[in-house]
Amino acid sequence: MSNLQNQIITEMKVKSIIDPQEEIRMSIDFLKNYLRKYPFLKTFVLGISGGQDSTLTGKLAQMAITELREETGNSEYQFIAVRLPYGQQADEQDAMDAIEFMEADKIIRVDIKPAVVANMSVLMGVDVPVSDFDKGNIKARERMIAQYAIAGAYHGAVVGTDHSAESITGFYTKFGDGGTDINPIFRLNKRQGRQLLKELGAPEHLYAKTPTADLEDNKPGLADEVALGVTYDDIDDYLEGKKLASDVSEKIEGWYLKTQHKRHLPITVFDDFWK
Repeated sequence: MSNLQNQIITEMKVKSIIDPQEEIRMSIDFLKNYLRKYPFLKTFVLGISGGQDSTLTGKLAQMAITELREETGNSEYQFIAVRLPYGQQADEQDAMDAIEFMEADKIIRVDIKPAVVANMSVLMGVDVPVSDFDKGNIKARERMIAQYAIAGAYHGAVVGTDHSAESITGFYTKFGDGGTDINPIFRLNKRQGRQLLKELGAPEHLYAKTPTADLEDNKPGLADEVALGVTYDDIDDYLEGKKLASDVSEKIEGWYLKTQHKRHLPITVFDDFWK
């Protein structure tokens, strides 16, 4: 194993072998302790896409909230599942199946399309070009604006779905889906997330589907693995310390190195990024 691979594994906190029940309990306790530490918070807010990551995170958040209600007798604790489609979402049924599986306390639906269209109109009105890629990032950030507004209204914290196989590649929008309060599944890779969902009895189609950010209008449903040029199995193997073909390792490490800024708080003169 190279020094860089060892450094990345250490940073991403991935174990080569997990006990799903132990990891489930760790995430639930982590979420519960967060709300205990900040008693002015009473809710968790999470955008639900219908994919593996939000399904797992939502289920864990709801389980944490349910336990807190039972332990404290405080009915103010609740989990809010937020649907954030851009107009009509092709896999809407998956999202609703995910919400049913997690037994969310409350569902709020916010169509982000009017806000995205308005944002683009204002920008283009002052001669700022907006590419399809940039529009995708606007969508992700509008989703986060909505979630924080809901969290503000319900004394809540916004929960993130970032896991280590996503974090290593920076495959998220900076200050969009990457801008959250708490990330309970960081330390897990993609296959480990599936292990937890199987242990929790999730419908198979929610974790067996092809992962996609689905942000670009010109590339609807573009698979993550196509966009990255590397498979999640390879990323998971890398994070578990396995030896890969040199070109595959170089691709993964290239994503890690060029997206370091995404995993860092806003940079100041006391950081070494600029040197």
